[in-house]
Amino acid sequence: MFFTKIDKGFLCIFEINTFLSNITEMKHIQHIFFDLDHTLWDFEKNSALTFKKILNEYSVDVSFDSFIEAYKPINMYYWKLYREERVSKEKLRYGRLNETFNKLNYSASDDLIDTLSEKYIEYLPSFNYLFEGTIELLEYLQDKYELHIITNGFEEVQTIKMKKSRILSYFNKIITSESVGVKKPNPKVFKYALEKANAKSSNSIMIGDNLEADIQGALNCDFSVIHCNFEKEKIEFDNLISVTSLNQIMKYL
Repeated sequence: MFFTKIDKGFLCIFEINTFLSNITEMKHIQHIFFDLDHTLWDFEKNSALTFKKILNEYSVDVSFDSFIEAYKPINMYYWKLYREERVSKEKLRYGRLNETFNKLNYSASDDLIDTLSEKYIEYLPSFNYLFEGTIELLEYLQDKYELHIITNGFEEVQTIKMKKSRILSYFNKIITSESVGVKKPNPKVFKYALEKANAKSSNSIMIGDNLEADIQGALNCDFSVIHCNFEKEKIEFDNLISVTSLNQIMKYL
């Protein structure tokens, strides 16, 4: 059936029925698996604050704004390579900084890059900004569902991040890709998470920001999903529940 702009009343009814259908579909959910970085924990803000500290501490003479602008896409590219098992953790940590400095025409020794890389991981969990509505959402959900984390982030810092941002106690199981040996979207991660949580895909939902790692990966394992599209980017994904703020999730769960 085709709808036109004239069919406003019908479209309104159609949207309401779709919304009610989504709510009905969510009644089977017992386990909620969250991504951490970019979903609950404000990675970009905390990362920027960390770099501001270490660049100053080690007297790196580059514009902070220029550094962050250059670093962000390079970091995203390296994380994609890391998810696809094309670079190691060590190469990710070194490569993203080395390429950023090269782009800025700043001469940085290997020793400096290694030091900055180590200090970045050390200092990153000391900043604990969460996305607006994180605590309110977790408070709302904790008595209704079993809450868990599935993260590709480095194992040595993810638990510290959650502890310092005061959200660790909300979660029953913390599943890191390093503990599995592969990264999201590899189905082994999701199957391992289900096993650890004593859950089934039929009663589980994945909530995350990354369409490839979180959403498609979970869909491939028959999870329900909610996409966190905080940047309000245009996406082409059929029948996907997508939210632009965390508090919108309460409409579905």
